[in-house]
Amino acid sequence: MHTYEYELDRKFFDAIDGDEVKKGNVKVTVTVRRTSSSFEFHFDLKGVVQVPCTRCLDDMDQEVDVKNRLIVKFGKEYSEESDEIVIIPEDEGEINIAWFLYEFIALTIPIKHVHPAGECNRMISSKLRKHRAVSTDEEGEDVDVAEEVEFPEEDDTPINDPRWDALKGLNIDEN
Repeated sequence: MHTYEYELDRKFFDAIDGDEVKKGNVKVTVTVRRTSSSFEFHFDLKGVVQVPCTRCLDDMDQEVDVKNRLIVKFGKEYSEESDEIVIIPEDEGEINIAWFLYEFIALTIPIKHVHPAGECNRMISSKLRKHRAVSTDEEGEDVDVAEEVEFPEEDDTPINDPRWDALKGLNIDEN
C-alpha cells in the first residue's frame, strides 16, 4: 500500500479549467492498494473551495469533505465502466487522477449554495427583492412565486419622508 498527499490550490483549478470551481485550497490523501488484477485508489479530500453564491453571484466558501474510491484495471483501451471502475490501456500503464479529483470536489457542491443569512451582496439582494415574481392565491392574497428563495431582512428601514407625516394623524374609518 502506498500513500500520496497533494494540496490543490488555485494553480490546480486554473489548470483544470472546470466550470464549477475556480479556486480553493483542498488537501488530498490518496491511498493506492494493488490487488491481483487491479489497483484500488482511496481518496480523502478536505478543504474549502470558492464558488459563486446562487443568489448574489459573489464568491462564497464551500467546505469539502469527501471520501471516494476508484478501481483501476488494465485493458486494451481507456474506458469508464462505472462511477468507480476505470480501464486504462496496458501499454500506457499510468493514470492521471487530476480530473477525478476535480469531479469529486464538484459533485459535493450542493445545487443551491447561498451565503448565510445577511451575508449576500446587499445591492443584488435588494434588486432581487424588487423584481421577484408575485402571484395571487385562492384567497386573493399576494404570494411570492419563489418562496424557497429567502431574502434575509437587511437594514432596509425606509427613510422617513416628512411629506407623509401629515397623513399619520388622520383617523380613517373603514365603512
